[in-house]
Amino acid sequence: MSVLAILGGQWGDEGKGKVIDWLASQADVVARYQGGANAGHTVVVDGNQYILHLIPTGILHGGVKCIIGSGVVVDPLALVEEIEYLRSVGIEIGENLVLGKRAHLIMPYHKVLDSHMEELLGINRIGTTGRGIGPAYSDKAARLGVRISDLFDEKILTERIRVSLAIKKRLLGDIELSENEAQALDEAHVLDVCSQVRKTLGPHVRNTDAEINDALNGNKKILLEGAQGILLDLDMGTYPYVTSSNTGVGGAMSGLGLPYRRLNTVFGIMKAYCTRVGQGPFPSEMGEVEAGLLREEGGEFGATTGRPRRCGWFDAVAARHCIQVAGMDAIAVTKLDVLDNQETIRVCVGYEFEGERVTIFPAETSILEQCKPVYTEFPGWMSSTGGVRDYDALPPRAKDYIRGLEELTDRPVWLISTGPSRDDTICIHNPFDGDGMRGN
Repeated sequence: MSVLAILGGQWGDEGKGKVIDWLASQADVVARYQGGANAGHTVVVDGNQYILHLIPTGILHGGVKCIIGSGVVVDPLALVEEIEYLRSVGIEIGENLVLGKRAHLIMPYHKVLDSHMEELLGINRIGTTGRGIGPAYSDKAARLGVRISDLFDEKILTERIRVSLAIKKRLLGDIELSENEAQALDEAHVLDVCSQVRKTLGPHVRNTDAEINDALNGNKKILLEGAQGILLDLDMGTYPYVTSSNTGVGGAMSGLGLPYRRLNTVFGIMKAYCTRVGQGPFPSEMGEVEAGLLREEGGEFGATTGRPRRCGWFDAVAARHCIQVAGMDAIAVTKLDVLDNQETIRVCVGYEFEGERVTIFPAETSILEQCKPVYTEFPGWMSSTGGVRDYDALPPRAKDYIRGLEELTDRPVWLISTGPSRDDTICIHNPFDGDGMRGN
Protein backbone atom coordinates (compact mmCIF):
# COMPACT_ATOMS: atom_id res chain seq x y z
CA MET A 1 0.00 0.00 0.00
CA SER A 2 1.23 3.46 -0.89
CA VAL A 3 -0.60 6.75 -0.39
CA LEU A 4 0.80 9.67 -2.37
CA ALA A 5 -0.51 13.23 -1.98
CA ILE A 6 -0.06 15.63 -4.89
CA LEU A 7 -0.10 19.28 -3.77
CA GLY A 8 0.28 22.55 -5.62
CA GLY A 9 3.40 24.31 -4.40
CA GLN A 10 2.57 27.82 -5.67
CA TRP A 11 -0.65 29.75 -6.42
CA GLY A 12 -2.27 26.92 -8.36
CA ASP A 13 -2.02 26.18 -12.09
CA GLU A 14 1.31 24.41 -11.53
CA GLY A 15 0.54 21.55 -13.93
CA LYS A 16 -0.78 19.12 -11.30
CA GLY A 17 -3.19 17.59 -13.80
CA LYS A 18 -0.42 16.37 -16.06
CA VAL A 19 1.64 14.96 -13.18
CA ILE A 20 -1.38 13.23 -11.67
CA ASP A 21 -2.27 11.80 -15.07
CA TRP A 22 1.29 10.48 -15.50
CA LEU A 23 1.23 8.84 -12.06
CA ALA A 24 -2.36 7.56 -12.34
CA SER A 25 -1.27 4.69 -14.58
CA GLN A 26 0.41 3.24 -11.48
CA ALA A 27 -2.51 3.92 -9.11
CA ASP A 28 -5.56 1.92 -8.14
CA VAL A 29 -7.44 4.93 -6.73
CA VAL A 30 -7.29 8.66 -7.49
CA ALA A 31 -9.18 10.73 -4.91
CA ARG A 32 -10.01 14.44 -5.12
CA TYR A 33 -10.22 16.00 -1.66
CA GLN A 34 -11.11 19.73 -1.91
CA GLY A 35 -12.09 22.62 -4.17
CA GLY A 36 -14.86 22.87 -6.71
CA ALA A 37 -15.38 23.36 -10.43
CA ASN A 38 -13.20 26.48 -10.31
CA ALA A 39 -10.14 24.26 -10.73
CA GLY A 40 -9.31 22.94 -14.19
CA HIS A 41 -6.79 20.19 -14.84
CA THR A 42 -5.64 20.10 -18.47
CA VAL A 43 -4.27 16.80 -19.77
CA VAL A 44 -2.99 15.98 -23.26
CA VAL A 45 -3.09 12.32 -24.33
CA ASP A 46 -2.14 11.23 -27.85
CA GLY A 47 -2.67 14.78 -29.09
CA ASN A 48 -6.15 15.04 -27.55
CA GLN A 49 -6.74 17.65 -24.85
CA TYR A 50 -9.03 16.94 -21.91
CA ILE A 51 -10.03 19.61 -19.39
CA LEU A 52 -11.36 18.22 -16.13
CA HIS A 53 -13.01 20.34 -13.45
CA LEU A 54 -14.46 18.01 -10.82
CA ILE A 55 -13.73 14.45 -11.91
CA PRO A 56 -10.29 13.20 -10.83
CA THR A 57 -7.66 12.97 -13.55
CA GLY A 58 -7.39 9.20 -13.11
CA ILE A 59 -10.64 8.83 -15.09
CA LEU A 60 -8.53 8.83 -18.27
CA HIS A 61 -7.02 5.50 -17.19
CA GLY A 62 -9.14 2.36 -17.40
CA GLY A 63 -9.42 0.40 -14.18
CA VAL A 64 -8.65 3.33 -11.86
CA LYS A 65 -11.32 4.15 -9.29
CA CYS A 66 -11.92 7.90 -9.05
CA ILE A 67 -13.32 9.35 -5.84
CA ILE A 68 -14.80 12.81 -5.28
CA GLY A 69 -14.41 13.20 -1.53
CA SER A 70 -16.37 14.95 1.20
CA GLY A 71 -14.10 18.01 1.14
CA VAL A 72 -15.13 18.92 -2.41
CA VAL A 73 -18.06 21.26 -3.12
CA VAL A 74 -19.90 19.87 -6.13
CA ASP A 75 -21.78 21.86 -8.73
CA PRO A 76 -24.23 19.10 -9.74
CA LEU A 77 -25.05 20.57 -13.15
CA ALA A 78 -21.34 20.99 -13.93
CA LEU A 79 -20.64 17.41 -12.84
CA VAL A 80 -23.43 16.00 -15.01
CA GLU A 81 -22.12 18.05 -17.93
CA GLU A 82 -18.59 16.74 -17.34
CA ILE A 83 -19.81 13.14 -17.19
CA GLU A 84 -21.69 13.59 -20.47
CA TYR A 85 -18.68 15.27 -22.11
CA LEU A 86 -16.30 12.47 -21.16
CA ARG A 87 -18.72 9.81 -22.35
CA SER A 88 -19.08 11.65 -25.66
CA VAL A 89 -15.33 11.40 -26.28
CA GLY A 90 -15.21 7.70 -25.44
CA ILE A 91 -14.21 7.78 -21.75
CA GLU A 92 -15.98 5.17 -19.64
CA ILE A 93 -17.92 6.55 -16.67
CA GLY A 94 -19.50 3.88 -14.52
CA GLU A 95 -18.51 2.23 -11.28
CA ASN A 96 -15.08 3.81 -11.70
CA LEU A 97 -16.54 7.15 -10.51
CA VAL A 98 -17.57 7.49 -6.86
CA LEU A 99 -19.24 10.58 -5.42
CA GLY A 100 -19.17 11.10 -1.66
CA LYS A 101 -22.45 11.30 0.24
CA ARG A 102 -20.95 13.90 2.57
CA ALA A 103 -19.82 16.28 -0.18
CA HIS A 104 -21.69 19.60 -0.25
CA LEU A 105 -23.57 20.92 -3.25
CA ILE A 106 -23.16 24.26 -4.99
CA MET A 107 -26.68 25.54 -5.57
CA PRO A 108 -27.77 28.15 -8.14
CA TYR A 109 -28.18 30.74 -5.38
CA HIS A 110 -24.53 30.32 -4.35
CA LYS A 111 -23.43 31.67 -7.73
CA VAL A 112 -25.70 34.71 -7.41
CA LEU A 113 -24.31 35.47 -3.97
CA ASP A 114 -20.74 34.98 -5.26
CA SER A 115 -21.09 37.48 -8.09
CA HIS A 116 -22.69 40.15 -5.93
CA MET A 117 -20.18 39.71 -3.10
CA GLU A 118 -17.41 40.55 -5.57
CA GLU A 119 -19.43 43.54 -6.73
CA LEU A 120 -19.96 44.77 -3.16
CA LEU A 121 -16.28 44.35 -2.27
CA GLY A 122 -15.29 46.80 -5.03
CA ILE A 123 -11.57 47.53 -4.93
CA ASN A 124 -11.24 44.89 -2.20
CA ARG A 125 -12.55 42.15 -4.45
CA ILE A 126 -10.70 38.86 -4.31
CA GLY A 127 -11.06 37.84 -7.95
CA THR A 128 -13.13 34.66 -7.59
CA THR A 129 -14.31 32.66 -10.58
CA GLY A 130 -17.93 33.42 -9.62
CA ARG A 131 -18.81 29.73 -9.52
CA GLY A 132 -20.30 29.75 -6.03
CA ILE A 133 -17.37 28.01 -4.35
CA GLY A 134 -16.94 30.45 -1.45
CA PRO A 135 -20.64 30.75 -0.59
CA ALA A 136 -21.01 26.94 -0.66
CA TYR A 137 -18.11 26.54 1.78
CA SER A 138 -19.59 29.35 3.89
CA ASP A 139 -22.88 27.48 4.10
CA LYS A 140 -21.01 24.31 5.01
CA ALA A 141 -19.30 26.07 7.93
CA ALA A 142 -22.55 27.76 8.97
CA ARG A 143 -24.35 24.38 8.90
CA LEU A 144 -26.68 25.59 6.19
CA GLY A 145 -25.28 23.40 3.44
CA VAL A 146 -27.00 20.83 1.25
CA ARG A 147 -25.10 17.57 0.93
CA ILE A 148 -25.16 14.95 -1.82
CA SER A 149 -27.03 12.59 0.50
CA ASP A 150 -29.82 15.18 0.87
CA LEU A 151 -30.69 14.77 -2.82
CA PHE A 152 -32.32 11.47 -1.90
CA ASP A 153 -34.40 12.70 1.04
CA GLU A 154 -37.08 15.04 -0.28
CA LYS A 155 -38.15 16.31 3.14
CA ILE A 156 -34.65 17.23 4.33
CA LEU A 157 -33.74 18.66 0.92
CA THR A 158 -36.76 20.97 0.79
CA GLU A 159 -36.27 22.20 4.34
CA ARG A 160 -32.55 22.94 3.91
CA ILE A 161 -33.12 24.81 0.66
CA ARG A 162 -36.01 26.80 2.13
CA VAL A 163 -33.96 27.94 5.15
CA SER A 164 -30.89 28.77 3.07
CA LEU A 165 -32.90 30.74 0.50
CA ALA A 166 -34.57 32.80 3.22
CA ILE A 167 -31.15 33.87 4.51
CA LYS A 168 -29.74 34.54 1.02
CA LYS A 169 -32.64 36.81 0.16
CA ARG A 170 -32.05 38.87 3.28
CA LEU A 171 -28.33 39.11 2.56
CA LEU A 172 -28.95 40.34 -0.96
CA GLY A 173 -31.42 42.85 0.43
CA ASP A 174 -32.28 45.62 -2.02
CA ILE A 175 -29.87 44.52 -4.78
CA GLU A 176 -31.64 44.48 -8.11
CA LEU A 177 -31.49 40.98 -9.55
CA SER A 178 -31.68 39.92 -13.18
CA GLU A 179 -34.38 37.53 -14.31
CA ASN A 180 -31.96 34.59 -14.21
CA GLU A 181 -30.71 35.56 -10.77
CA ALA A 182 -34.24 35.82 -9.42
CA GLN A 183 -34.94 32.35 -10.79
CA ALA A 184 -31.84 31.00 -9.01
CA LEU A 185 -33.41 32.15 -5.73
CA ASP A 186 -36.73 30.49 -6.47
CA GLU A 187 -37.36 27.38 -4.36
CA ALA A 188 -39.21 25.48 -7.09
CA HIS A 189 -36.40 26.11 -9.57
CA VAL A 190 -33.70 24.92 -7.16
CA LEU A 191 -35.67 21.76 -6.37
CA ASP A 192 -36.10 21.17 -10.10
CA VAL A 193 -32.32 21.38 -10.60
CA CYS A 194 -31.91 18.76 -7.87
CA SER A 195 -34.46 16.56 -9.60
CA GLN A 196 -32.64 16.91 -12.93
CA VAL A 197 -29.29 15.67 -11.58
CA ARG A 198 -30.54 12.99 -9.18
CA LYS A 199 -30.90 10.22 -11.77
CA THR A 200 -27.46 10.76 -13.34
CA LEU A 201 -25.55 11.13 -10.09
CA GLY A 202 -27.40 8.49 -8.08
CA PRO A 203 -25.47 5.41 -9.31
CA HIS A 204 -22.17 7.02 -8.27
CA VAL A 205 -23.08 8.05 -4.72
CA ARG A 206 -21.43 6.11 -1.90
CA ASN A 207 -19.69 6.52 1.46
CA THR A 208 -16.28 7.59 0.21
CA ASP A 209 -14.58 7.28 3.61
CA ALA A 210 -15.53 3.60 3.56
CA GLU A 211 -14.24 3.32 -0.04
CA ILE A 212 -10.91 4.83 1.02
CA ASN A 213 -10.70 2.49 4.01
CA ASP A 214 -11.37 -0.54 1.81
CA ALA A 215 -8.60 0.57 -0.55
CA LEU A 216 -6.18 0.99 2.37
CA ASN A 217 -7.02 -2.45 3.75
CA GLY A 218 -6.64 -3.90 0.26
CA ASN A 219 -3.09 -2.51 -0.04
CA LYS A 220 -4.04 -0.39 -3.04
CA LYS A 221 -1.97 2.48 -4.41
CA ILE A 222 -3.87 5.68 -3.69
CA LEU A 223 -3.19 9.05 -5.29
CA LEU A 224 -4.63 12.12 -3.53
CA GLU A 225 -5.48 14.92 -5.95
CA GLY A 226 -5.58 18.52 -4.78
CA ALA A 227 -6.81 21.63 -6.50
CA GLN A 228 -5.22 25.11 -6.35
CA GLY A 229 -1.95 25.49 -4.38
CA ILE A 230 -0.64 26.03 -0.86
CA LEU A 231 -0.40 29.81 -1.37
CA LEU A 232 -4.18 29.77 -1.85
CA ASP A 233 -4.77 27.69 1.29
CA LEU A 234 -7.40 29.22 3.59
CA ASP A 235 -5.01 29.17 6.55
CA MET A 236 -1.48 29.18 5.11
CA GLY A 237 -2.02 31.21 1.94
CA THR A 238 -2.07 34.92 1.13
CA TYR A 239 -5.31 35.61 3.01
CA PRO A 240 -7.81 37.02 2.07
CA TYR A 241 -6.73 36.36 -1.53
CA VAL A 242 -7.15 32.62 -1.14
CA THR A 243 -9.58 29.85 -1.94
CA SER A 244 -12.21 28.69 0.56
CA SER A 245 -10.71 25.34 1.55
CA ASN A 246 -7.51 23.78 2.81
CA THR A 247 -5.35 22.86 -0.15
CA GLY A 248 -2.65 21.02 1.83
CA VAL A 249 -2.27 17.74 3.68
CA GLY A 250 -4.84 18.72 6.32
CA GLY A 251 -7.47 19.18 3.61
CA ALA A 252 -6.57 15.80 2.14
CA MET A 253 -6.94 14.00 5.46
CA SER A 254 -10.23 15.62 6.48
CA GLY A 255 -11.67 15.74 2.96
CA LEU A 256 -11.28 12.00 2.48
CA GLY A 257 -11.49 10.63 6.02
CA LEU A 258 -7.91 9.39 5.74
CA PRO A 259 -5.74 8.81 8.84
CA TYR A 260 -2.50 10.80 8.68
CA ARG A 261 -0.40 7.78 9.63
CA ARG A 262 -1.43 6.07 6.37
CA LEU A 263 0.12 8.83 4.23
CA ASN A 264 3.46 7.83 2.71
CA THR A 265 4.67 10.68 0.51
CA VAL A 266 3.81 14.34 -0.07
CA PHE A 267 4.82 15.52 -3.53
CA GLY A 268 4.77 19.24 -4.40
CA ILE A 269 4.25 20.47 -7.95
CA MET A 270 5.95 23.73 -8.94
CA LYS A 271 6.33 25.50 -12.26
CA ALA A 272 9.79 26.48 -13.45
CA TYR A 273 8.40 30.02 -13.00
CA CYS A 274 5.32 31.34 -11.17
CA THR A 275 1.81 32.34 -12.17
CA ARG A 276 -1.16 33.67 -10.27
CA VAL A 277 -4.82 34.33 -11.16
CA GLY A 278 -6.93 37.03 -9.55
CA GLN A 279 -6.05 39.65 -6.98
CA GLY A 280 -3.38 39.49 -4.29
CA PRO A 281 0.34 40.08 -3.70
CA PHE A 282 2.83 38.54 -6.13
CA PRO A 283 6.39 39.68 -5.26
CA SER A 284 8.18 38.12 -8.25
CA GLU A 285 5.65 39.33 -10.84
CA MET A 286 7.17 40.40 -14.16
CA GLY A 287 6.46 43.58 -16.06
CA GLU A 288 3.60 43.25 -18.53
CA VAL A 289 5.73 43.07 -21.70
CA GLU A 290 7.92 40.32 -20.27
CA ALA A 291 4.93 38.55 -18.74
CA GLY A 292 2.99 38.75 -22.01
CA LEU A 293 5.71 36.90 -23.90
CA LEU A 294 5.93 34.17 -21.26
CA ARG A 295 2.14 33.93 -21.10
CA GLU A 296 1.89 33.25 -24.82
CA GLU A 297 4.81 30.82 -24.74
CA GLY A 298 3.35 28.87 -21.82
CA GLY A 299 -0.34 29.13 -22.73
CA GLU A 300 -0.98 30.81 -19.38
CA PHE A 301 -4.73 31.18 -19.58
CA GLY A 302 -7.14 29.64 -17.07
CA ALA A 303 -8.40 26.18 -18.03
CA THR A 304 -11.78 26.98 -16.48
CA THR A 305 -12.19 30.72 -17.06
CA GLY A 306 -9.79 31.52 -19.90
CA ARG A 307 -8.50 34.43 -17.81
CA PRO A 308 -4.88 35.45 -18.53
CA ARG A 309 -2.60 34.48 -15.67
CA ARG A 310 -0.18 36.91 -14.08
CA CYS A 311 3.37 35.70 -14.67
CA GLY A 312 6.54 35.98 -12.60
CA TRP A 313 9.86 34.34 -11.81
CA PHE A 314 10.23 31.32 -9.53
CA ASP A 315 9.89 32.46 -5.91
CA ALA A 316 12.10 30.36 -3.61
CA VAL A 317 10.87 32.17 -0.47
CA ALA A 318 7.27 31.23 -1.22
CA ALA A 319 8.35 27.72 -2.28
CA ARG A 320 10.10 27.08 1.04
CA HIS A 321 6.99 28.23 2.89
CA CYS A 322 4.85 25.75 0.94
CA ILE A 323 7.34 22.94 1.56
CA GLN A 324 7.44 23.68 5.28
CA VAL A 325 3.71 23.94 6.00
CA ALA A 326 2.76 21.01 3.77
CA GLY A 327 5.66 18.73 4.68
CA MET A 328 6.65 18.15 1.06
CA ASP A 329 9.20 15.38 0.57
CA ALA A 330 10.17 16.30 -2.98
CA ILE A 331 9.00 18.41 -5.91
CA ALA A 332 8.20 18.18 -9.59
CA VAL A 333 9.23 21.04 -11.87
CA THR A 334 6.79 21.61 -14.72
CA LYS A 335 6.93 23.68 -17.92
CA LEU A 336 10.72 23.75 -18.05
CA ASP A 337 10.46 24.03 -21.83
CA VAL A 338 8.65 27.38 -21.55
CA LEU A 339 11.94 28.94 -20.43
CA ASP A 340 13.86 27.68 -23.49
CA ASN A 341 14.08 31.13 -25.08
CA GLN A 342 15.08 33.08 -21.97
CA GLU A 343 18.63 34.43 -22.16
CA THR A 344 18.65 35.03 -18.41
CA ILE A 345 16.41 33.35 -15.86
CA ARG A 346 15.75 34.99 -12.52
CA VAL A 347 14.85 33.34 -9.24
CA CYS A 348 13.59 35.29 -6.24
CA VAL A 349 15.76 34.28 -3.27
CA GLY A 350 14.59 36.88 -0.75
CA TYR A 351 12.53 40.02 -0.25
CA GLU A 352 13.42 43.52 0.78
CA PHE A 353 11.02 45.28 3.16
CA GLU A 354 11.75 48.70 4.64
CA GLY A 355 15.45 48.29 3.92
CA GLU A 356 15.69 44.87 5.59
CA ARG A 357 16.26 41.49 3.95
CA VAL A 358 13.34 39.05 4.44
CA THR A 359 13.78 35.32 3.88
CA ILE A 360 10.64 34.10 5.71
CA PHE A 361 7.34 34.30 3.86
CA PRO A 362 5.29 37.03 5.64
CA ALA A 363 1.93 36.15 7.16
CA GLU A 364 0.75 39.76 6.69
CA THR A 365 -0.60 40.43 3.23
CA SER A 366 0.03 44.15 3.77
CA ILE A 367 3.76 43.45 4.24
CA LEU A 368 3.95 41.00 1.33
CA GLU A 369 2.42 43.62 -0.96
CA GLN A 370 5.34 45.97 -0.16
CA CYS A 371 8.11 43.36 -0.46
CA LYS A 372 10.57 43.87 -3.31
CA PRO A 373 12.11 40.74 -4.80
CA VAL A 374 15.82 40.01 -4.42
CA TYR A 375 16.97 37.96 -7.40
CA THR A 376 19.74 35.62 -8.33
CA GLU A 377 20.27 34.90 -12.03
CA PHE A 378 20.89 31.76 -14.05
CA PRO A 379 22.10 31.81 -17.66
CA GLY A 380 19.47 30.47 -20.04
CA TRP A 381 20.18 27.40 -22.16
CA MET A 382 18.68 28.87 -25.35
CA SER A 383 17.91 25.48 -26.86
CA SER A 384 14.86 23.25 -26.94
CA THR A 385 13.96 21.02 -24.04
CA GLY A 386 10.48 20.37 -25.44
CA GLY A 387 9.65 16.67 -25.34
CA VAL A 388 12.94 15.64 -23.70
CA ARG A 389 12.36 12.46 -21.68
CA ASP A 390 15.88 11.67 -20.43
CA TYR A 391 17.60 13.81 -17.82
CA ASP A 392 21.00 13.30 -19.45
CA ALA A 393 19.63 14.78 -22.68
CA LEU A 394 18.87 18.14 -21.04
CA PRO A 395 21.18 21.07 -21.88
CA PRO A 396 23.87 21.54 -19.18
CA ARG A 397 22.46 24.93 -18.17
CA ALA A 398 18.97 23.46 -17.78
CA LYS A 399 20.46 20.91 -15.39
CA ASP A 400 22.20 23.76 -13.55
CA TYR A 401 18.84 25.48 -13.15
CA ILE A 402 17.22 22.33 -11.75
CA ARG A 403 20.12 21.84 -9.31
CA GLY A 404 19.79 25.50 -8.32
CA LEU A 405 16.12 25.01 -7.48
CA GLU A 406 16.97 21.94 -5.43
CA GLU A 407 19.52 23.92 -3.41
CA LEU A 408 17.19 26.87 -2.88
CA THR A 409 14.24 24.71 -1.80
CA ASP A 410 16.26 22.05 0.03
CA ARG A 411 14.21 19.37 -1.72
CA PRO A 412 15.06 16.97 -4.54
CA VAL A 413 13.41 17.26 -7.94
CA TRP A 414 11.90 13.87 -8.78
CA LEU A 415 9.97 14.71 -11.97
CA ILE A 416 10.45 17.28 -14.74
CA SER A 417 7.77 18.11 -17.31
CA THR A 418 9.05 19.19 -20.71
CA GLY A 419 5.77 19.56 -22.59
CA PRO A 420 2.01 19.15 -22.34
CA SER A 421 1.85 15.55 -23.54
CA ARG A 422 1.64 12.74 -20.98
CA ASP A 423 4.96 11.26 -22.12
CA ASP A 424 6.92 14.53 -22.13
CA THR A 425 8.16 13.70 -18.65
CA ILE A 426 11.56 13.03 -17.11
CA CYS A 427 11.37 10.69 -14.11
CA ILE A 428 14.39 10.97 -11.84
CA HIS A 429 12.73 9.13 -8.95
CA ASN A 430 9.23 7.64 -8.94
CA PRO A 431 7.18 9.22 -6.10
CA PHE A 432 5.38 5.91 -5.55
CA ASP A 433 8.72 4.20 -4.80
CA GLY A 434 9.20 5.10 -1.15
CA ASP A 435 8.76 7.64 1.57
CA GLY A 436 11.36 10.19 0.56
CA MET A 437 11.96 12.16 3.77
CA ARG A 438 8.68 11.52 5.57
CA GLY A 439 8.62 13.30 8.89
CA ASN A 440 11.08 16.09 7.94
